[in-house]
Amino acid sequence: MQKKKVVIGLSGGVDSSVAAYVLKQQGYEVIGLFMKNWHDTTGVLDSDCPWLEDRFDAMSVAKKLDIPFHFVDLSEQYRARVVDYMFSEYEKGRTPNPDVLCNREIKFDVFMDKAFELGADYVATGHYCRKDTIEKDGKVYHRLLAGNDTNKDQSYFLCQLSQQQLAKSLFPIGDIVKPEVRRIANELNLITAHKKDSQGICFVGKVDLPVFLQQKLESKKGKVFLIEKDSELYKRNWQQAFDNPTDEVLEELSKPYLFHPKYGKKVGEHGGAHFYTVGQRKGLNIGGFPEPLFIIGTNILHNQIYVGMGKENPGLFRQVLKINTGELHWIRPDLALKEGESCRLRIRIRYRQPLQNGVIHCRKQGMYVVFDQPQRGIAPGQFAAWYMDDELIGSGVIG
Repeated sequence: MQKKKVVIGLSGGVDSSVAAYVLKQQGYEVIGLFMKNWHDTTGVLDSDCPWLEDRFDAMSVAKKLDIPFHFVDLSEQYRARVVDYMFSEYEKGRTPNPDVLCNREIKFDVFMDKAFELGADYVATGHYCRKDTIEKDGKVYHRLLAGNDTNKDQSYFLCQLSQQQLAKSLFPIGDIVKPEVRRIANELNLITAHKKDSQGICFVGKVDLPVFLQQKLESKKGKVFLIEKDSELYKRNWQQAFDNPTDEVLEELSKPYLFHPKYGKKVGEHGGAHFYTVGQRKGLNIGGFPEPLFIIGTNILHNQIYVGMGKENPGLFRQVLKINTGELHWIRPDLALKEGESCRLRIRIRYRQPLQNGVIHCRKQGMYVVFDQPQRGIAPGQFAAWYMDDELIGSGVIG
């Protein structure tokens, strides 16, 4: 019987290295494929061409595991589909998640096509998540499940994948915890065994965001306004979202706070509102206050930033968010809510955030998420993902 062929994305990190080893142990014919997605060092804090080191490490792992190694340059597609999207979103005052886009648009799309050109039956990555397949009403569905390592679960980053993409995907280390992955790599004497995990933007690394964004977005001086904690802006009746969740109530409560200079006082200046996001603390360089200042809102049209004192400032918290109809995505289309339906699920709005309890309401104008508890740092452009038990069933871009 001919072995199934799997192309694994060898990134030069420990997770994909061990994933390749596990696939070999499972009896697959494994091929390593390293992708170069970025080489511009503008704004990158470690700007010594880290991809060259990663490629060397990936080649070393492939040699050690005795698997073929290939290289592909996808930097043109990455810039067009991920980085340009980032610039566009920040320009609109939104906060995108490039890692989610990278998975949907690059790793499980363009990269997948390259893998199929190499004769792959499946594509594998080193993500900490799991997949299984079920049959329901005569149809086959692929389920995206949280990784067994709750501290490293990366299912959130795959929240935009489709059934077609999942059908051809494998996640070999999804049921292994990180310390065990390190132990296996060390036992195999892999060069990546003690390598630090990558940080920052997928394939770009840690960046000085304003400097990075200035490749496309102009710096322009604007005013910073302080909003007091007892502002009338915060007097919203969140309980209405539970007691009387009409379209009108949900729409009103889902709106970001409409800050205006009349509610505050000028405390400084900034270099461009599109360089900042809700919840951010660093980068303002404004001191002399009893508590640290946090960004609670931006106004791109008038180039204004609004700040509040303290990490528990009411301006940082909201309990309802909206996802417009065109931004909704269901990994499990059979579980998609119909207009007028509601469902209690668990939700997160960022990677590593503990799952939060809440209710989603499907309405004509979009999906409303009502959390049981106020959530810190909800920003337009982020992805919200919702889970049924440990299965990620859908996601969407916060409006």
